[in-house]
Amino acid sequence: MCPMHSDAIATEHAARLAAVDSLLPGSTPFEAAENAVVLEVATGDSAASGLASRVQVDRDAPNAPWRALTEHRLDLQLAGPRPAGALDALLTRWDEHLRAVAEHGDTETAAIVPRASRDAAGAREMLHHGFAPLRVVAVRPAQRMIPATPLGTPGVKIRRAEPGDLETAVALGMELHSYDAQYGTVNWRTGVEDILAKDLAEQLNRPEPPLWIAELYGRPLGMVSVQHPGETGWISDRVAAARVGYLSWLAVAEAARSSGVGTALATHAHHVLDEEGADVVLLHHAAANPLSTPFWYAQGYRPLWTYWQRRPAVR
Repeated sequence: MCPMHSDAIATEHAARLAAVDSLLPGSTPFEAAENAVVLEVATGDSAASGLASRVQVDRDAPNAPWRALTEHRLDLQLAGPRPAGALDALLTRWDEHLRAVAEHGDTETAAIVPRASRDAAGAREMLHHGFAPLRVVAVRPAQRMIPATPLGTPGVKIRRAEPGDLETAVALGMELHSYDAQYGTVNWRTGVEDILAKDLAEQLNRPEPPLWIAELYGRPLGMVSVQHPGETGWISDRVAAARVGYLSWLAVAEAARSSGVGTALATHAHHVLDEEGADVVLLHHAAANPLSTPFWYAQGYRPLWTYWQRRPAVR
């Protein structure tokens, strides 16, 4: 029996995280639900609570290229002076649960633990349990003044995309997807191109597509896509901000890398979202990607959440 009540764990966890990152949202006690159970452990004067859930998607679902088909997720709250020890005990308890519910050795299953990026407690214990920091949700506060290539980059023209750009957008999307697949954040499966083409076609057929094309001396070699405040309910609860924008895509053809195209596209997207009153902009990137990680942080982003993953969920 955990000696610390779940309300107290949630309150202390929220206070601890608020001390390291003011953009993190608060915490409320976990509640069991369909496909979700609450796990609690105590280690001396410390305690941990975790919400263990499972999400399954079809292979041809719109979000399938970006995730394992079955994800086992552990959201956690840590309290007490020794949170790392409590986390270690909670991960052990979760492993027992996974061995009973997950397919052993199935590479289409993943165990995922989202953690506040600035919460260093327990990082070693995560590694000992076979997890690696795979994906980051990064945040950029609005109208942040960052030295960057200006909108008038020589040779670069940015225009709103239109339906006739579908072939270009799909080719850029597939090049980006292929590159990111090396780092385990996306999946290279049969049918990925069809899923991307359908999603991009839907964007391009909107009255004002939220997608822009960058031409370098007349050649379409880059694109950026955003989700406006009001469209980001699926992720807005991950940050303490009222109006949240999301940068969905930024792809630059290999031939145009280091030309200023990427910076011009990012600057344009930020200008659009700042004009719409976004308090922050969020995006996902692969933690190990040697191109995107330094690029995004040069644009004013910083890590907010780090998603640790083990795949398969149970070896």
